[in-house]
Amino acid sequence: MTRRLDGKTALVTGAGRGIGRAIALRLARDGARVGIHYGHSADAARDLADAIDAIGGSSFLVEAVLGDEAGIAALVSGIPHGERLDILVNNAGRSVKEGVEASEAAFDSLVALNMKTPFFVTQALAPQLSDGGRIVNISSGLAKLPFPDAIVYGMTKAALDAMTRSHAKAFGPRGITVNAVLPGIIRTDMSGWVNNPGGAEVASARSVFSRVGEVEDVADIVAFLVSDDARWVTGELIDASGGQFLV
Repeated sequence: MTRRLDGKTALVTGAGRGIGRAIALRLARDGARVGIHYGHSADAARDLADAIDAIGGSSFLVEAVLGDEAGIAALVSGIPHGERLDILVNNAGRSVKEGVEASEAAFDSLVALNMKTPFFVTQALAPQLSDGGRIVNISSGLAKLPFPDAIVYGMTKAALDAMTRSHAKAFGPRGITVNAVLPGIIRTDMSGWVNNPGGAEVASARSVFSRVGEVEDVADIVAFLVSDDARWVTGELIDASGGQFLV
């Protein structure tokens, strides 16, 4: 049976765990050959590669600590020679509570990974991205929610949203779609509080579906956006919060 991403190659940054892992696994299930980027989670990345092998998929590992020019160069050089990309998922990022009293070092660190990195990764990989390809940026619902305790994180994700819309216009002539997915509360390592006593109840109460968001909920949206079914969708900021902002 032909799967809808057969013959496509995807690169998912920050794929070792959490949402990135779920996206990589879902794209592999749909037939894509998946580049698994990781910075520090080597064991988790190898486990993911094994999981993809187990379902009959194909993958390759790319090690690069992102956040500066050297990291982006390492990412590009880590892609196998001659590999043509059809899908780029800018997922790598950090969620750190830095409020209005954030230090300059913390500010610069979040900007470097959450905002600077996806811009220059996209710039560096655009020449080897196929015409008619797909770019998906993983943003956050905090890009549009006033939350002073995580103001810097929200600012970086709002910038990513602005980049998404501008890139959609810039890459449109090549038939490349560019969209962003904005998760709400998702059960991941970065939201470990969800698994604390009472955490799931708090998270569930913030969704109209009265349940905790799972990584697969986000991965399924990305799978649609990178498919041919979404060929007429670009420049969109897709809310993936389970109605969190309706409650």
